[in-house]
Amino acid sequence: MSITLIQKILTPENIEFMIKGAGYSLAIALCALLGGSVLGLLAAAAKLSHIKVFKIIANIYCEIFRGTPMLLQIMLLYLAGPVLTKVFLGFVYTPNPYVIGAIAIAINSGAYETELFRSVIQAVDKGQWEASHTIGLTYAQTMRYVILPQAFRRVIPPFINEFIVLIKDSSLLSTIGAIELLRSAQILTSNYYNFFVPYTAAAIMYLIVTITISHIARRVERRLAESD
Repeated sequence: MSITLIQKILTPENIEFMIKGAGYSLAIALCALLGGSVLGLLAAAAKLSHIKVFKIIANIYCEIFRGTPMLLQIMLLYLAGPVLTKVFLGFVYTPNPYVIGAIAIAINSGAYETELFRSVIQAVDKGQWEASHTIGLTYAQTMRYVILPQAFRRVIPPFINEFIVLIKDSSLLSTIGAIELLRSAQILTSNYYNFFVPYTAAAIMYLIVTITISHIARRVERRLAESD
């Protein structure tokens, strides 16, 4: 492969186009991480509660979204939305692939983060629960003021690792038309009839992003270990 061909494909405009796609990948992953954290925390609290209905709902949620492929979930949410609004509300809307994709990934991530939050909450000493009960705190107050502040310190390193996974999972949104990093490489491939240069450039960008975040995760983990 000649240098001229590489220069023809990797022009400043095309590199900017791919960097913009990488930005969308990061934004989608961040939104999915935050949304999944809320769902995961709620589901973990439900699993640990003494209310049987909450436990059942949380277990069903986790089983469904951990037991089916994320790509299938994305496609169903993207395709089913317009159909359901037409049936129940009488109009059809055009789904935004970025919004739908972030929601779908968040729901899927939340099912996995449920077990993460549950494990770190259970890792907190049982004496903390007993002491909170002794001074009259409710379950919600105990979670908010005693357990969660301690649990969040333990969850930060795996939380960052989950972010890395979601960045790579955002590539699945290329199937519904979101122009993230992989989709931008696919567009350049079709424009120049060359797959090697765009896909290699995309792989390098993914590596730069994930290695940088992994490095940050290791530094955070060391800081937390030193503070303990």
